[in-house]
Amino acid sequence: MSAPSATHRSVQIPVAGAMLEADVGMPPTHYGAVLFAHGSGSGRHSPRNRYVADQLNSAGLVTVLADLLTRDEELLDLRTATLRFDIGLLAARVTGVADWVVNSDLVTSPQIGLFGASTGAAAALICAATRPSTVRAVVSRGGRPDLADTHLTAVRQPTLLIVGERDPVVVELNRRAARKLAGETRLEIVPGATHLFEEPGALELVAGLAGSWFRRHLQPVPADDGGHHG
Repeated sequence: MSAPSATHRSVQIPVAGAMLEADVGMPPTHYGAVLFAHGSGSGRHSPRNRYVADQLNSAGLVTVLADLLTRDEELLDLRTATLRFDIGLLAARVTGVADWVVNSDLVTSPQIGLFGASTGAAAALICAATRPSTVRAVVSRGGRPDLADTHLTAVRQPTLLIVGERDPVVVELNRRAARKLAGETRLEIVPGATHLFEEPGALELVAGLAGSWFRRHLQPVPADDGGHHG
């Protein structure tokens, strides 16, 4: 029925003076890793992101769910809600974790995908803009890519933007951002879904779309293929 289950382990990742907690899901066989960039007060325990991560593990992808804020920062953010909108800080943390992942023993190839939700999507896109050879694909779920601002035109990686049909403001923000992205871009609007994709089958659809996108773009690159296409 389902693929053999992934093994999970917790790790600590040092990033620019902070120690971030992360959970890693390792399927028995794999060919790529996906780093999750959470946003808006969410973290590695988000049930929605954990569900998507489990589905990606079943598709043969390593997943890294990292808290982008330390425990003290999370407590501060709960009171003030300021750090979740500090896109510069979040982007620096995502980039630091991405660097750690490609230098770790988790992946055989120094290339990863990024899955960003809410404000984490902007952080993921900034990371993609600054790490063009490391990041191979980006997926945004109910994201705010518009907050990546001037970095959007530097993102050449294939980017999939997934938004709920009943989240009209975010749909429009994603439409505008899609026009600025430099690489292959696809906007998928999930019928009947709201911002958190809590409707029956909505998150399943998100996970399926993300899995297909990452499997297509995280294929191993032949060593002699120095050029790119598409």
